[in-house]
Amino acid sequence: YSRMSASARGIIKWIIEIGRNDFERRNVLAQEIEGYAIWRHAMIYKNNDITQPVPTVYGYFNEKYGSVWKAQMETLQSEFGSKILEIKVPYQEQKQDKVDLPTVLVAKDSLITILKFLKESMGYSFLTDLTAIDEELSPPVPGTRFVVVYHLFNIETKSRLRIKVALADQEESPSVTALWSGANWAEREVFDMYGIRFNGHPDLRRILMDQRFEGHPLRKDYPLRGYQVFLTPEPIDPELLK
Repeated sequence: YSRMSASARGIIKWIIEIGRNDFERRNVLAQEIEGYAIWRHAMIYKNNDITQPVPTVYGYFNEKYGSVWKAQMETLQSEFGSKILEIKVPYQEQKQDKVDLPTVLVAKDSLITILKFLKESMGYSFLTDLTAIDEELSPPVPGTRFVVVYHLFNIETKSRLRIKVALADQEESPSVTALWSGANWAEREVFDMYGIRFNGHPDLRRILMDQRFEGHPLRKDYPLRGYQVFLTPEPIDPELLK
């Protein structure tokens, strides 16, 4: 959406506005005006509810993987018991959680064991993303503040999972670089933006901000206008030149 022209974005907003109570009309207008690309963007806003499932290149996740996910969640609970703190799933008939794929909150002391199990026993061999959230206002576990999020992908079945671990302020999380070497830079970014340290990381230093930058800009307590301007280039670490 952000890469579309201003006129294209305006058309999408116009389609949504005039078809707010008439989705069929919105559908036809979008297809007639600028073809499938804009039509699909309008589809995302169906009924103005972003929690409505939308098809991906693999189809509807819930229809394709609902039964698989259910079996996998039962296996996780059976294998790890109380170490699984919470499971939210999109396939419940009576009470649907507002998630697009199974989201599992795990105990920190079992994080590596659970991720290894998912990788080696369930085929979630690809770590697609590693990020964090500052949940200062609504922590998922009392006494915690941050949530580190791991998005996993099964290359063979195309199914996905989301794993979370909650941390208190200044609490370290175990590095997953031993499982996925690609987590190296992702963990550095989380450290840079939030100040979360990863125990066992081979080279934990800033990756986006200047090494002289003070603080971590995506924390909720970082000043909104906390600009830091450096008038000289960042000094080069002599160790990196060896």
